[in-house]
Amino acid sequence: MKRVLILFYITAFSATFFSFTGCTDKNAVIDQNADVPDHNWTYLNKFKYDVKIDDEKIPYNIYMNLRVTANYKYSNIFVLITEAGPDKKSEVLRWELKLANKDGEWLGVGSGNLYSYQSPFLTGYKFPAKGVYHFFIEQNMRDNPLREVSNVGLRVEKVAR
Repeated sequence: MKRVLILFYITAFSATFFSFTGCTDKNAVIDQNADVPDHNWTYLNKFKYDVKIDDEKIPYNIYMNLRVTANYKYSNIFVLITEAGPDKKSEVLRWELKLANKDGEWLGVGSGNLYSYQSPFLTGYKFPAKGVYHFFIEQNMRDNPLREVSNVGLRVEKVAR
């Protein structure tokens, strides 16, 4: 019993220590995810992410994060990604993320009943100016709501030199 308690305290201390030190990604500008209410993604539920760009001269990689349950019934997902810049101009990209092979094998990283994806939709992208950019992600499938989608997110990172 004493050995179990010691192991528990070591594990708890390690988890706490590593959560407060050295685990940050210095290249990440943003890496955020939002929960989809009741795993039902409706057309009205657009996820917004604000990204502050301090250096427009360097390239960035931009990823969509997605998590679906094993009960998601499609092998892909279409989304609309809108980027609104500091100049109030916006661009919309319709993008497809392949989630499974033709034989039904999931391509994401599985954990229990969930499959996670982090897929680049812009690589080596240079923002036109410094400032805050707003990204909106909305589902663009025929189903409304789109069932069994758990989380939607965005990652923007500086390209490593």
